Amino acid sequence: YHLAREKKGMSLRPPYRQPHHLASAISLIGGGTYPKPGEISLAHRGVLFLDELGEFSRKTLDMLRQPMESGEVTISRVKQTVTYPSSFTLIAATNPCPCGYYGSRERYCTCTPRQVTDYQLKVSGPILDRLDFVLSLKSSGLQEKAASETSAEIRHRIGCVRSLQHERYGSHSLNATVSYQQLERTAGFSEVQLQRIGIVCFEQKWSNRTQVKLLRLARTIADLQGSETMTDSAIQEAIEWRKLPNVLQGGEHLGPT
Repeated sequence: YHLAREKKGMSLRPPYRQPHHLASAISLIGGGTYPKPGEISLAHRGVLFLDELGEFSRKTLDMLRQPMESGEVTISRVKQTVTYPSSFTLIAATNPCPCGYYGSRERYCTCTPRQVTDYQLKVSGPILDRLDFVLSLKSSGLQEKAASETSAEIRHRIGCVRSLQHERYGSHSLNATVSYQQLERTAGFSEVQLQRIGIVCFEQKWSNRTQVKLLRLARTIADLQGSETMTDSAIQEAIEWRKLPNVLQGGEHLGPT
């Protein structure tokens, strides 16, 4: 924050950044004549929330690809080259079209098919490939039943699962950050389960990156189920989550990593 010339006190809470969709590529990624950190570095070890993802320019969003992969961003200028950390959890939300009603059963969409396609293509395939899952939401009324689990209960459950993963890997690593070799060695996948995931990825034409994400996601689901071994139901649920990006219809879409 000092390098970015922001006044912010010390805090034990992870950072949370929510840049506007009109933010420039430099403010998001970092840079300038005298390079300074951007939003992705200010969100290091925290959350970067991109609301109205479809309103960001495609060029700006594509610049997230390398930082999301490596956890750092390198900015090169004539006088100097600097590298800033940028390991963040990305959460994004967007409407399915410019008017927001594509696929809705309650309102009529006024967008042309070309407008819908162009809007959804703002998020390129490589960016979608780096998301753990995409969730399609539908509108709900205020009278509908609230979630039965409170935020405090969810936080406690997540904390228990994180402790379990720290113990499994013998370090501060989690399913999302541990090396693939160690994940495969300790996660408890059987040969039959690994073959099943390989076949599904081949049939769906998913990349090797997606296959590794499936393993990480399935192991996390099994942990949340309280299972020490890898379950077939956890693998099936992970596969269903990965299929969702191909079903862009109605509601907003969320994609954390």
